[in-house]
Amino acid sequence: MNKSTKTLVTILAILLIVGLAFYPKIKKLTAEPDKKEAGKDKGGKGGPGGKGGKTAVVVTVVKPTRLDDMISSTGSILPNEEVEIHAEISGKIIQLNLKEGDIVQQGGILFKINDDDLQARLRKLSFNKKLAEDNEARQKVLLQKEAISQREYDIAVNSVNTIQADIEDLKVQISKCIVKAPFSGRIGFRYVSLGSYITPSTKIATLTSSNPAKIEFAIPAKYANAIHRGNTIEFTTENEEVTYKGNVYAIDPKIDPQTRTLQIRATSPNPANKLVPGAFAKIDLILKSKGSAIMIPTEAIIPEARGNKVFLVKNGKSVPQMVVLGTRGDKTVEILSGLSKGDTLITNGIIQVKPDGEVEIKEVVE
Repeated sequence: MNKSTKTLVTILAILLIVGLAFYPKIKKLTAEPDKKEAGKDKGGKGGPGGKGGKTAVVVTVVKPTRLDDMISSTGSILPNEEVEIHAEISGKIIQLNLKEGDIVQQGGILFKINDDDLQARLRKLSFNKKLAEDNEARQKVLLQKEAISQREYDIAVNSVNTIQADIEDLKVQISKCIVKAPFSGRIGFRYVSLGSYITPSTKIATLTSSNPAKIEFAIPAKYANAIHRGNTIEFTTENEEVTYKGNVYAIDPKIDPQTRTLQIRATSPNPANKLVPGAFAKIDLILKSKGSAIMIPTEAIIPEARGNKVFLVKNGKSVPQMVVLGTRGDKTVEILSGLSKGDTLITNGIIQVKPDGEVEIKEVVE
């Protein structure tokens, strides 16, 4: 074997070794496109997201719901009554019946101020009145005997009347030493203690009545002529899914020139005190009830040149259905015709579906 032949054999051997080393990788690369093509053929018409070629969709079952002409707003919960408790006169507290958080009844004694000095003055005036009355009686006898003038008798009568007026004034002062609850409610934080010396400017506590609760909110000025006393409201508070109802009882007689809104107040029963004053409220003011109607999400509507359509699920397939629209809301639209109670409406996944295409329901929403 000559030198050229040896060189050729050596090159062929090297190429064979390299080929054997890279053969598995080359086989894998050529196999992957075949798998992808096979996967496409297996997936069928539905594409990704379904089983056996079905398109996954979210549906809702069509049912009539209440349709009202309403205005949405936000507002605050207010107490029915609330007052800061103050004394009308100065003095030292000698009796204190205020317990924070307790419920008190109308007319119940909240606290009492020392009235010893006033009681002493009252007794003194009572003695003076007795003397003045005795003197008036004697003067009257003398007047009848014409022993004194009418003027002298009038002075005696005036003395009795003056003392009586002083007694009545003093009794009013004494009555102010006892402070009673002006209405039934719950005591808030207390700011004084037994033995405190207070003045009329001293804040003693707060008294709040929240049954019924008041709801204050505002609506745009353009609805001013549409709102009336007695209109119904429905509202929810923060972190609560419970819907409460109330009725409008007061409408501000003027529109706020700064915000161009009209202030409204409504009341709602609150026997369990779940409506806490100061809480935020989301409110629907019902102007007029229109009965029931079929309302569907706006995203379920597909506009077309000849109208609007939706997709229904029938026998496992997506079936197009033309509909006639009515009143539009923020997130829903009224269906005047085209749908019936119990229809299964596709609300999500509409872009992927095709007429008479097979679908798989992955979720049913209310």
